[in-house]
Amino acid sequence: MAAAKQSTLKRARNPMPPFVREALDGEGLMPAYEARPPYQRNDYLGWISRAKLEATRHKRLRQMLDELRGGTAYMNMAWSPGKRPQG
Repeated sequence: MAAAKQSTLKRARNPMPPFVREALDGEGLMPAYEARPPYQRNDYLGWISRAKLEATRHKRLRQMLDELRGGTAYMNMAWSPGKRPQG
């Protein structure tokens, strides 16, 4: 197994709630999630978790899943993964 990359996040890390993990796994989007930069993964988790209403958490989760599926958006902004080193 490859060694985990050291994160450069300066903010507190947000834990992944079980319902988010289940949604990512259930829709086959965990690889797309893991391919995102650490700050994006952390921002998504915090944004979803901070919602006060269950309906809002669900709406934010759907947005994250849709953005991961499309691969060209992050928090309703255009995003491009750029070139990544192979290996």
